[in-house]
Amino acid sequence: MRKNSGVGVGSCKASERSAYFARREAAKVLRSVLQGDARRRAAGTIKSLVYGPSVRNKKATFALVCQTLKYLPLLKEVLAGTDVLKGKWKRQEEIMYVTAYDLLFGQATGMVGVAEKFLLLRKNSLTHVLSQLCTRRNVNNAGDLLQTNPTSRPTKPRYVRVNTLKLDVDSAIVALDKEYAVKKDDMVPDLLVLPPGTDLHDHPLVKNGSVFLQGKSSSMAATALMPKSGWKVLDACSAPGNKTIQLAALMRGTGEVIACELNEGRIRNLESIVRRSGATNVDIIHGDFLEINPMDPLFSEVNAILLDPSCSGSGTSTERLDHLLPSYIRDREVATASSERVKKLAAFQRKALAHALSFPAVERVVYSTCSIFQAENEDVVCSVLPLASSLGFRLAAPFPEWPRRGFPVFDGVTEHLVRTDEGDGMDGFFIALFVRETDDDRPTEETVDGQNKPVDPTRRKLGRRRFIQCPFPRARLLCMHLQMIRRVAKHRSR
Repeated sequence: MRKNSGVGVGSCKASERSAYFARREAAKVLRSVLQGDARRRAAGTIKSLVYGPSVRNKKATFALVCQTLKYLPLLKEVLAGTDVLKGKWKRQEEIMYVTAYDLLFGQATGMVGVAEKFLLLRKNSLTHVLSQLCTRRNVNNAGDLLQTNPTSRPTKPRYVRVNTLKLDVDSAIVALDKEYAVKKDDMVPDLLVLPPGTDLHDHPLVKNGSVFLQGKSSSMAATALMPKSGWKVLDACSAPGNKTIQLAALMRGTGEVIACELNEGRIRNLESIVRRSGATNVDIIHGDFLEINPMDPLFSEVNAILLDPSCSGSGTSTERLDHLLPSYIRDREVATASSERVKKLAAFQRKALAHALSFPAVERVVYSTCSIFQAENEDVVCSVLPLASSLGFRLAAPFPEWPRRGFPVFDGVTEHLVRTDEGDGMDGFFIALFVRETDDDRPTEETVDGQNKPVDPTRRKLGRRRFIQCPFPRARLLCMHLQMIRRVAKHRSR
C-alpha cells in the first residue's frame, strides 16, 4: 500500500491522485538514472527502470521522466535563479525537477503534495526567471532554449520473442493477431515482428511472461550460441536477463543456465525477469565473471558461454534514450570511438573474452556487444585470436545468409563476424562465434605426397595453429599465462 506523503491526497479525484503518484514514481526513476549516469554504471535503461514491476503508472511515469530529462538543463537554471533548492529540497531535488517541469511546461494536475504546494507559492518567481532567460538569449519561448538533439530516430519494427517455456509460437500469433499485424521473423526462431510503434508493455502476454519485448539483434546473440538441451551454459554478464531466459528456452528448460551478474541493483531486475519467464533451469550468481576459476568443479564442465560485456552502448544509444542524459550533452563533442572510456571498456572486453576461452570444457563462445565501434568489436576479437587458436578454437560464421558482416580490417576474419545496423531496422550490434574443434571435426585422412594417409591419432588434438597479426601484443603474454595454468592443472590431476 502506498504512503500518502502529501496533504489531502486521499480526497483528490482519481486523475489528480494518479498525477501525484506518477510524479513520485518519476522522481524515483530519475534519481536512479542520474546517479547511474554520473557514475557511468547505470542500474538499467530509462525504459527498463520505468517498465519494471515496481512502477504502476508506467505511461505517465515514462512521459514525465523523458520530459524532465529533456528540460533538465533549463530546469536547473530556473531553480538556481529562484534559490529553492536548499535545505531538505536539496536532498530531494529529483521531485523538485519533476514537479517544476509539470508546473511550468506540463499539465500541473494534482498539485496537492508538499513539494507541489512549495513550488506553487513560488510560481511567479519561477516564470519570471524563465522569462529573463528567454530575453537574455533572444528567443521567443522556452522551447527555443532547449538543446535540440540532431539525431533523428529511424522507424523500427516492434520485435517480440515468444517464451516457449510458457507458450508456443502459433498460439502467440493467434493472440496478438486479434489486435496487430503479426509475422514470424525469417531468421530468429520464436521471434515475431509487429508494426513500428506497437505498445505491448501492458499486454497480458507481456505481463505474464509469455512474450518478451526483445530486439532482433539481441535475440541473434543467444541464437548464435546454439546451446544443446542438457548443456551447462554460462551467461557471463547476464542482466537484465533477456538473453538468459532465451538460452533457457532454447535448451527447452533442461540443463543449466548460470547467470552471472556483478551489479546488485541489476541482480534484482534479473531475478524478476527469470521469475516472470517461469525458467526453472537458471541459477543466478552475484559476482564478477573475471573472478570465476575455470577449474572450479562448478564451472569446469561449462559447455558454452555467452559473453555480452559492458560496452559503450553506441549501437543502442538512440533506443535507450541516451540523448536525454546529462553525460550525452557533456560528451557529444568528444570523438567517442577513441575516448578514454572506450579504451578502458575495450581492455576489459579483451580480458573477459580471453577468460571465457580458458574454460576447459567449453565448446562454443559468443562474444557480442551493442557497440558500433571497431575498438570494441573487430579489434577485441582479433586480439585474442592467437590465444583462441592455441586452445583449439576457430571463428565460425553464424547466420551465413545475413549480408552485413564485420569491418574489413583483418584478412580472413571479416566474413565470420556479424554486424547489425539501424539501416536494417535494428540496433547496432556485433556478434562473433568461437567454436572449439572436437575429434569429430577433424579429418581422419590427410594428403601426403599426393596420397591419402590416415591421420596419426597421437597427433596433438588442437589442430593447426593459424597465426594472425595481433594488434595487442599483451594478448600473447596472456595466452602463455593461460597455457601454463592449464599445464599445471593437468599435471595435478594425474
